[in-house]
Amino acid sequence: MNLTVKIALGGVVASIGFGPVSSFAQDASCTCMTPYHAAANSIGSIGHANGDVMVSQAAGYGPAKAGNALDFGSRIVVGAKGSASVNVGGCNLDVPANSSLDISRVENNICLKVVGSEQTAAAVSSEHTGQIPPGGNRSNTPLFIFGGMAGAAGILAATQDDGDGRGGVSP
Repeated sequence: MNLTVKIALGGVVASIGFGPVSSFAQDASCTCMTPYHAAANSIGSIGHANGDVMVSQAAGYGPAKAGNALDFGSRIVVGAKGSASVNVGGCNLDVPANSSLDISRVENNICLKVVGSEQTAAAVSSEHTGQIPPGGNRSNTPLFIFGGMAGAAGILAATQDDGDGRGGVSP
């Protein structure tokens, strides 16, 4: 097997194994998406916060107030007796009672995602904390990727020319 084929095969294996994680990630649909223009400070703010409303801060969660600055990674959690609104780029969203809002960056856009009351509890589930859930559905994608890489490595090793002029297998 010549060197060019080996390099090409190695490149394919590496691109599959070390490809972008986003290609294996679940699609995170945004409630509102707006272009990101590199801001000197925050990307938005809280319009109003009434009742039981908390916002993530550097030291954890604190009470939300109108005018609080928001940035990537900010989360607003609204309790049963609360409501809030946010202004981020071209997005002006209301966050109703028993829901939360997450702000993230998707490529060169700002993604705002409101998670309703039935999904708020799931926002702190094992899926989001990185813990392995007991039982349930499991993805075999990592197993298939590793198996493919191991198989390709075995093929490369078996076809490796040892340079003695007698082909790829030594006596």
